[in-house]
Amino acid sequence: MERAVKWKWTVGASPESDWGLPLPEPPPPIPAGESGVLTPVRDAADTYTVKKGDALILIAKKFEITVDQLKTANGLTSNLIRIGDVLKIPTAEEIARMPVAIAAPTLAAQTPSSKAPDPTGFDPEVLLFQIYLDRQQFSPGRIDGKTGIGFQKLMFLYQAQNEYARDLAVLRAKAQETVGALFTTYTLRPEDFRFIAPPKAEIAPPPDQRMPTKSKKKAPPAPVVAAPVAYEDLTGVPMLAYRSPWEFVAERFHCDETFLRSINPAIKTLPAGGTEFRVPNVVPFEMEKAFGLPLQPALDPANPITAVVVDLARLEIYRNDRLVGLFPISSARPGLRGRGTWTILDAIPKPRLATLRESREKPRAVSTFFVGENATVTPETPVLAQEEFLPAGPNNPVGIFWVNLAKAESPDPLPFGLHGTSIPDRMFVQESLGGFRLTNWDIARAVRLLPRGTPLHWKQSATPTALPASAQ
Repeated sequence: MERAVKWKWTVGASPESDWGLPLPEPPPPIPAGESGVLTPVRDAADTYTVKKGDALILIAKKFEITVDQLKTANGLTSNLIRIGDVLKIPTAEEIARMPVAIAAPTLAAQTPSSKAPDPTGFDPEVLLFQIYLDRQQFSPGRIDGKTGIGFQKLMFLYQAQNEYARDLAVLRAKAQETVGALFTTYTLRPEDFRFIAPPKAEIAPPPDQRMPTKSKKKAPPAPVVAAPVAYEDLTGVPMLAYRSPWEFVAERFHCDETFLRSINPAIKTLPAGGTEFRVPNVVPFEMEKAFGLPLQPALDPANPITAVVVDLARLEIYRNDRLVGLFPISSARPGLRGRGTWTILDAIPKPRLATLRESREKPRAVSTFFVGENATVTPETPVLAQEEFLPAGPNNPVGIFWVNLAKAESPDPLPFGLHGTSIPDRMFVQESLGGFRLTNWDIARAVRLLPRGTPLHWKQSATPTALPASAQ
């Protein structure tokens, strides 16, 4: 893929009506206790009889819940239990209905010592605000329950647009009323597997080579990652589907696999049909409904729409000077940027990429003064006689939508546009094909807000973000 980034690519619509991927037979559920998949769903609440030496924290750990969740399910007001007590173990659905501060495990609930927090821990209040803002189309990008500069800017921008939100207590109450439980559940369906490639091996990184310590604390499990994919693997399939059910569910609920795995520790690495996931309570990104027509709204002079890209970091969409959508954005290639005013053109669903392997940069003459007359110079990649394609799909480098852009009033599309991405967890750090990328769930929402003909302004944060009416 490093070579492919340097080639010229063109974007076109996929010729297949349904991406060329028939509905496969999903793998059958594997009974609990066997290798492969463990479905951690309890249809009815379990019970546990307290034995000598038990403590709430040990019982909670045994059933992979928190102490607060265990206490809430049993109406306990203290940590005192006695031998012979029968405790109810709540189901995932019951946990999802618990109040926010209880349903979301805090760092203190997950670890006995605040000096060594669990790296998968998250702040339930941050998670609450992320979910709430995401529902208001102020996207935090990946939902993870962790604060940072991006989240703080998002909060500031939302509070600047909404006076009630400037009182944090009022904003928190509104968010709790809107979101309810932080988590809900999602059961993997047979029809979901039309978007998921057949399973491939997953590999764990090499073991830690550090010197052993005397600490009795177990190190967190090493993350499992997908085996590397060769460029040839991408061109030889009918659709660039999700690589695993984990990736499918993570994107559907606006998070990454690391966070999804951390809140579903009982699920094995290859979930089968019928597996129930615990997921953030966002409005899900439903691939099967993403392409309903019309893709873009009609231009309405009475309610003008303006788009602004700020610092190559976020796309802001205004209706009548009011910010109605905000989505993180990144440049796919170093040096790619815009200036002045451009225009939003048409949206292409299910885009595929075509190339003749022609270099984007003109070859430079190599001086023999430095390499010697007899030195071997690596030749340029030969140009193909016929185009080769990267097929459409959620794992196409430009994702599930491409939005053509043009300079000012020109009708001619530029070679780079707004689009989705196959690497939502690495879109700010990894070079790729295309132009200006958003996550697939964000580009699907942005398309529905951007009529053809919308002006797109390029701004630096030092300049005002909200445009005066005269700029419309």
